[in-house]
Amino acid sequence: QLMDKAGPRWKKGKDGKDFAALAAAHPMSSIVAELQSSLKGSKLVATLSNQGRDATLGVNLQQATLLNRAAFGRALDNAEAGKQWFQLGAEEVFYLYHGLKCISVSESKKLLSEGELWDHLCSASESFPEMYKAYSHLRSKNWVVRSGLQYGADFVAYRHHPALVHSEFAVVVVPEGVEFGGRCGRLKVWSDLLCALRASGSVAKTLLVLTVSSSICELSSPDCLEQLVVHERTITRWIAQQCREQRCEPSREEPNNEEQDHTRETVVFNYWGVILGFTVLSSLLVYKLRF
Repeated sequence: QLMDKAGPRWKKGKDGKDFAALAAAHPMSSIVAELQSSLKGSKLVATLSNQGRDATLGVNLQQATLLNRAAFGRALDNAEAGKQWFQLGAEEVFYLYHGLKCISVSESKKLLSEGELWDHLCSASESFPEMYKAYSHLRSKNWVVRSGLQYGADFVAYRHHPALVHSEFAVVVVPEGVEFGGRCGRLKVWSDLLCALRASGSVAKTLLVLTVSSSICELSSPDCLEQLVVHERTITRWIAQQCREQRCEPSREEPNNEEQDHTRETVVFNYWGVILGFTVLSSLLVYKLRF
């Protein structure tokens, strides 16, 4: 289960608009479902770029609004009336094609099969299998996933649309297994982990490490995605002074239970001491009066 460490940091709207309530009224799962239905009904085709690292998709104005609300891709400047073009990253285009099954993809005006598209994307980036698995893992849990390059991470994860809330997690993907070859060395050196932790902390984000592992399987086809397993680990710094002040030292205004028990025992002891002393003095006084 994905941990919520510090909680969301909602942005401030004009006139005190409550973005948290707005996000609750329009959950990301509903927005993505509406987008999926609209794109599937239009039978749209995205065009893969020459490098195979991204694709462009032309949509109508209503679908453009849904793509923006679901935080897929980046709108391109164009002068075509009634149509908007979007640039989709490799993980985004394959998620719309394979995960949501709502678009087709072509290259040089030729429709690509799922296996052909997978080969194109893997040839453009060797790390595509584990990156896509991590991306789809978070997207399936209704997190908005964007590039984390400017934060020194693979992705950043938002609770809702980036216009409403700041990202909570800086995501680093770590593959494990012989299938991934030399890409398995990430964060194994203490200095690398410390750098990632410092970088995420400096921008008020929690470091989320997604370990992608598998039983022995070939990465040559999208069938391997069912055998890849994602493990989530959040890593935070332990600040000794902060922990000592908050957890160890009792508050002066609110004494701890041991101090309260000690005070109560002292009061009871003093009470019985007074009673005993008064009884002894009374007995001596009576004795003197008799004799």
